[in-house]
Amino acid sequence: MANVITDETMDYVGILAKLELSEEEKERAKKDMEEMLDYIDKLNELDTTDVEPMSHVFPVNNVFREDIVTNGDGQEMTLANAPERNGDSLLVPKTII
Repeated sequence: MANVITDETMDYVGILAKLELSEEEKERAKKDMEEMLDYIDKLNELDTTDVEPMSHVFPVNNVFREDIVTNGDGQEMTLANAPERNGDSLLVPKTII
């Protein structure tokens, strides 16, 4: 089943993709598109009546976990390393841009 891509179709695709193709590039792209469409036609010949639809090849599992703090907040250890502090906050130089 040879799919035929016209020059008008290639011009339209070029406009949509905002591409300026030379005549040689258009011919190569046309050939590539025809080959892709032929491959899709070949795939459409397969009997998939008993095949369950899927969105991924591999099973996708939820990887989220409960957000449970296990090591505390470490606030005192962090503030102990600060050169200056103001109560429970780090004191940093004022920066103006």
